[in-house]
Amino acid sequence: MNTAIFDSSVEILHGRSNPMIDPHMHIWGWEIPVYLFLGGLVAGMMVLVPLLELRTGQRSRGLQHSPLLAAVLLSLGMFALLLDLEYPTHLYRFYSTFQPTSPMSWGSWLLMLVYPALIAAWLGGLSDDTRGRLPAAARSLFTLADRFRGPVLWATLALGVGLGTYTGLLLGTMAARVQWNTAVLPALFLTSGLSTGAALLMLLPAEAERKALLVRWDSLAIVVELGLLLTMLLGFATGGAASRVAADALLSGQMAPWFWSFVVVAGLLVPLGLNQVELRRHLPMTLAAPLLVLLGGLALRVILVSAGQDISLASLH
Repeated sequence: MNTAIFDSSVEILHGRSNPMIDPHMHIWGWEIPVYLFLGGLVAGMMVLVPLLELRTGQRSRGLQHSPLLAAVLLSLGMFALLLDLEYPTHLYRFYSTFQPTSPMSWGSWLLMLVYPALIAAWLGGLSDDTRGRLPAAARSLFTLADRFRGPVLWATLALGVGLGTYTGLLLGTMAARVQWNTAVLPALFLTSGLSTGAALLMLLPAEAERKALLVRWDSLAIVVELGLLLTMLLGFATGGAASRVAADALLSGQMAPWFWSFVVVAGLLVPLGLNQVELRRHLPMTLAAPLLVLLGGLALRVILVSAGQDISLASLH
C-alpha cells in the first residue's frame, strides 16, 4: 500500500509506484537513441577525417564536404533531443551557467565548440576548384583557415574524442540504472562512434587510398568494440545480483535476440568478415559492410537505452 508524506513543499511517494520512473522508467523515447547515435557518428567523423589528412599530408577532394555533413547530422541529433525536452523553450538555461560536476553541462558547452571547429575544418579542406566558385569575400577566410590548418585539425580531433566519450558518460552517470552503470560505456560509445563514422565516410566518394585506410580503421574499431562488449557482459555477469540481471537482459532475456542479431552478428561480425575479405583479396568495397555497421550502431543505442529504462536498482528490491 502506498503512503505519502506531505509538508508545504515536499511529496515523497514510496511503495513501488512512482509513475514513469519506478519500477520502470518510460521517459525517453526514440529521440534519445537517435541523438546518441548521431552524436557518436559525428564524433567518429571528427576524429577520422583529420587523421586521414594528417596521415596522408593532403586534403581529400572526395571528403571535402564531410565536416559540413557532420554539422548537419549533429543538428538533426540536436533536433531529436529538442523534441524529447519537456520544455524546449528552456534550452537556453544550459548556457546560462556551467556546472563542473554535471556531464550534461560539459556536453552542452562542448557542442558549442564543435560547430565552429567543423566550419573551420570545412573551409580549410575545400579544394581550389570549390574555392574558386565561392564569393571573393570568402578568400580571407580561406587564408585564415589555411594558416591555422594544423591546429584546427588537432582541435577537431580532440573535440571528436570528447563528443564521443560524452555520449557514453551521459548514460553512465545514472548509477541507479544498472544497465548503464558501467565504466565501459564511454569507451564503448566512442569506439562505436569511430566505427560508424568510418562506415559513413566509406559511403562518400573518397580516394581509394583513404577508403582502404577507413576499412582498416573500421575493422580495428569493430575488434575493440567486441572486446568492450565482452568486458561489459563479464562485468555484469560476475557482479552482484543487480549486475547479473543486467547481463541476463542481453544474454538470455527479452533484449537478447535483438542484441545478438542486430548488434553482434549483423552490426559487427559480418562487417568485420566482409572488411577482411575485401582487404585480403583486394576487392572493391561493397555497400553491405558500412550499411550494416550503421545499423548495428543505432541498434546498440536503442537496445541499451531501452534495457536501462527497464531495469533499476529500486525495482530489484
